[in-house]
Amino acid sequence: MAEAVQQALMRHGVLLDAEALVSASAIAGSIAAALPFLQQAQRLAIGSFKGDSTALASEFFRTMADKIARGDSAAADSASENPVPAVGPGQPAFQHIAEQASELQSMVIEDWAGEVAGSTYLEENFRIPRSTLHRWQRRGEVVALRKGGRKHVFPLAQFVDGRPAQGISEVLSAIANPRLAWFWLTRPAPELDGRIPIEMLREDRIEDVVRVARTFS
Repeated sequence: MAEAVQQALMRHGVLLDAEALVSASAIAGSIAAALPFLQQAQRLAIGSFKGDSTALASEFFRTMADKIARGDSAAADSASENPVPAVGPGQPAFQHIAEQASELQSMVIEDWAGEVAGSTYLEENFRIPRSTLHRWQRRGEVVALRKGGRKHVFPLAQFVDGRPAQGISEVLSAIANPRLAWFWLTRPAPELDGRIPIEMLREDRIEDVVRVARTFS
């Protein structure tokens, strides 16, 4: 995250000292982590905002700096009530994702899961027979996300050469909630050096991904 922020700032001709860069990357990461768990109406409101976002950001930083300078007790109380999970040996940095599983269940699939499709599309474009797809689903070999009543859709990024990437079944065995499993598979994992698990599965890096998924479970 720090490297990505630094490159973006440099492309726009902005240079920061090392301390400011660390702060910028930490704040950018916190915002990116918080956005997926906002209510849909809040995300839509943010996405449709046409005002001066730079002015809002400046106001946020001024308020933040003032509170820190004053040693704001309210801010300290809030932090103690909602502590950030400490990261240490044997303590997954993505533990907070599991705590948000109930919110993830109510989120609109298209907002977070990437491109998905139903069985008709997969049969016509990926040449995967419905019977085969349903067999994979029954055996827990493919990520199937419920959409609406009884309908399921399937994230397309999990398929390699017309079948689920190897390791999907092991991840689903470790993380039984399909939404939570796919959410984890598609986000950078600190335990995997910031790499995205589903991308590693597509590259046959199965052992590392399954090991971390079992730790997560």
